[in-house]
Amino acid sequence: MKPKIKIILLSLLVSVALMLLKFTAYFITHSNAVLTDAAESIVNVLASSFAFYSIYLAGLPRDQNHPYGHGKVEFFSAFVEGTLIMIAGIVIISKSIYNVFYPQELSQILEGSFIIGFTGLVNGLLGWYLINKSKTLNSLTLQADGKHLLTDAVSSFGLVVGLLLIYITSINWLDSAISIALGFYIIYNGYRLTRKSVGGLMDESDVVVVEEIINYLNKHRKEEWIDIHNLRTQQYGSEIHIDCHVTLPYYFDLNKVHHEVTDIDRVINKNVNVAIEFFIHADPCIPQCCHYCSMKNCEVRTEPKTKTINWSLENVTKNNKHFE
Repeated sequence: MKPKIKIILLSLLVSVALMLLKFTAYFITHSNAVLTDAAESIVNVLASSFAFYSIYLAGLPRDQNHPYGHGKVEFFSAFVEGTLIMIAGIVIISKSIYNVFYPQELSQILEGSFIIGFTGLVNGLLGWYLINKSKTLNSLTLQADGKHLLTDAVSSFGLVVGLLLIYITSINWLDSAISIALGFYIIYNGYRLTRKSVGGLMDESDVVVVEEIINYLNKHRKEEWIDIHNLRTQQYGSEIHIDCHVTLPYYFDLNKVHHEVTDIDRVINKNVNVAIEFFIHADPCIPQCCHYCSMKNCEVRTEPKTKTINWSLENVTKNNKHFE
């Protein structure tokens, strides 16, 4: 079984167990805030189920209909999870407002607090584990599920503090107030998740990854690589597809051009902790490139080198050579 599937299956099984524990806490306390936490656990189970299926799809090999693979489904999975989180937050707030006017009598608050605290600890540890694994495996689905679990853990710990305040002060309306606050926190985190997933579906560039790539290109830059421009990225699951233009001396033969293009690919895939597929278009140099070209003993140079241009996010992503 693939690592991603094993991890998300663990998350699903743990989510089911914690959901049952939270509903147990609700039935013994009759707390609206505890019901809020339990209701969000239903979302956890649904989200983990969909995440499990999306990771299975993302792992399928490329085919004629999906030449870039099936990885985009991970963005859709994150969008569904974020939407479910926001819906849960809205339902939570609605029920909490209702209970402000029609409060319920609370019971066995200490026992319920212990159960919720335990589930929060487990969710926190599992969420931290998923987020760390998402970085290693470059999986938005694992990251989304991990952040969701961390959000759930934070809300659970906040709930425990609130329940203890209710126990100490006997102010029962705090139950609904805490639940409403947690509802808004849940909606905010759901929005952040959907925002990132929509960005991925719209092929929004990951600026952090692009800057990391540019840094390595600067570090391993060869004099033959006169400039690199029009660099664009697309993410498909755990893979990133990059296309760019590299300006090379116009007198290089096809074998030499292929060698330089392969070198660029090798430099990035050796140093960046992400599976990257490069599509590199080679441009011939023109006389206007001479003033920043580092080629030594160039017999066709029209003017000496007078300028060194450092590659940056601003000039590498533009669709023109650096003199323009």
